[in-house]
Amino acid sequence: MRHYEICFLVHPDQSEQVPAMLERYRNLIESNNGAVHRLEDWGRRQLAYPIVKLHKAHYLLMNIECDSETLAELEGAFRFNDAVLRHLTIRRQNAIVEQSLIMQAKDDKDRPVRDRPASSSNDDSDSDSSDEAGGDSDTKSSDSDESKADESDAETQVETAPESGDEERAEA
Repeated sequence: MRHYEICFLVHPDQSEQVPAMLERYRNLIESNNGAVHRLEDWGRRQLAYPIVKLHKAHYLLMNIECDSETLAELEGAFRFNDAVLRHLTIRRQNAIVEQSLIMQAKDDKDRPVRDRPASSSNDDSDSDSSDEAGGDSDTKSSDSDESKADESDAETQVETAPESGDEERAEA
């Protein structure tokens, strides 16, 4: 049995029928001794370009393990189902079970701001507030000294670069 990743787009007017379609495809795979490792419903999303004069479609992603006959039957079901606008099947080396990047981004977007991981700009404000609360100010000053040293090194490199270019022009 081989592993496959299947992404397919469903007509937006048929979004209510997506759970029934997924159940039908899952039953087809599992009845032929296959397995569904990941099943993600990305929802309605904007298309990059119009397909059949549609600008949105319902996106679905499945990672499955099945034999070639089952895959052919599944792709035939996609082909003859008018609700499926496009489908793409990719053979994978192994089963992928973790969330896709799209679902991770969607989860981060849905999460409240206070639950999100802190960004670098928030880290600076946190260090300032710790200094006010009696935190160690030596750490902050040493960090700023290092950044000043890095800036002076960058200025030195910039200053030396034009000089070497002038010497080359003088030799020519």
